[in-house]
Amino acid sequence: MMIMRSGLERRILSALDASPSRIPVILGGCGSGRTQLLHRLRDRLGRTSCQYIDIERTATTPERFLTAITASTPFRSAPPPQATATRGAFEAALTFLDAARGPGNEPTTFLLDEILELRTFESFPGLRNVLRELLDRLATSGNRFVLTSRYVARALRLLRDATPRFEVVHIPPISLEETREFLPLLAAMHISALDLVGQARAVHALADGRPGYVRAIADALAAMYERQGAGDPVSALSGLLAPDGRLALACCFSYELRLHRARGYGALKAILEILSQEEPLTLTEIAQRLRRTPGSTKDYLSWLEDVDLVSARQKRYSFTDPLMRLWVRLYCRALPPGEEELAREVQAYAMTRLPHAEPELALAGAGGVAAEHAEGDDRKNWGIIEID
Repeated sequence: MMIMRSGLERRILSALDASPSRIPVILGGCGSGRTQLLHRLRDRLGRTSCQYIDIERTATTPERFLTAITASTPFRSAPPPQATATRGAFEAALTFLDAARGPGNEPTTFLLDEILELRTFESFPGLRNVLRELLDRLATSGNRFVLTSRYVARALRLLRDATPRFEVVHIPPISLEETREFLPLLAAMHISALDLVGQARAVHALADGRPGYVRAIADALAAMYERQGAGDPVSALSGLLAPDGRLALACCFSYELRLHRARGYGALKAILEILSQEEPLTLTEIAQRLRRTPGSTKDYLSWLEDVDLVSARQKRYSFTDPLMRLWVRLYCRALPPGEEELAREVQAYAMTRLPHAEPELALAGAGGVAAEHAEGDDRKNWGIIEID
């Protein structure tokens, strides 16, 4: 299901329609809906006057990139000549983005997905400032552009000295009302409006308002209702974080992708494991657990911040994504978790996210384990956890 984020679309269209047009730079993590948003914009603007380019898939060599974007263009203007040298190919690509025209010789719109991936070209001779050259050319072009990136910190650093024509647009978290739009099956069933609001609130809290996570939990919850006529978001999350679960695979992808874009791979993994056990921690506390100097630890932390895996507040470091922290606790170890351990960890996570007014949801999320011990000592333990 694709959620309609009308307010976000209106903001981007307003920037494109301004005179002179502004260049929205849409920033959001994995699963935030950047690509879906660009596809909706393409449909709305019209495919004969708008071109979507997946930079992540086409930024191989400058020559092949030039071929890819000109071979698939909907624009009538002749593509630039196929350059043979890397520098010439990159220049030709910039010229194409700048000079291409649509029907009636009108300015065109380019939707450039994952723009920072063009850094790939900086390993070729004569191409050391690719992104800076690109921004300079786009800033003076008569065409219109929308850019995206999953790397928020890197994009903000790149845009620090850019012209005011570039407008940073952070994809906001899904609202509670938008979360309810992901629960059409539940809304169609004979459950009370109060129960529906409670389910939506739990899904929203467990997913931290992140669109991809909201969608996955909502889909799993709907499947539970279809199979058995009932369900709860915490149990749905447990299933999604099982070894072959949808969110386990999504977190694994994001974890590896970001670490491979950073430096210090092994040490960064160690810091993430440390923070998965306890957060927030200061630089000194992390250095002591890592058994490295504060100087080297600070470098490692800056590299993690650079790819948005951790963030610092008042000099204390934590995971940027709470579900990623849970995944690291579960899977960055010698053996994957068993069913009981998975249920226990998800229940503990739910206790930190769900309002205390909804303890039944968190208790249900412990799979069969919590349900079997709802009386006696475990009920007493629930009270202790809730007070903490």
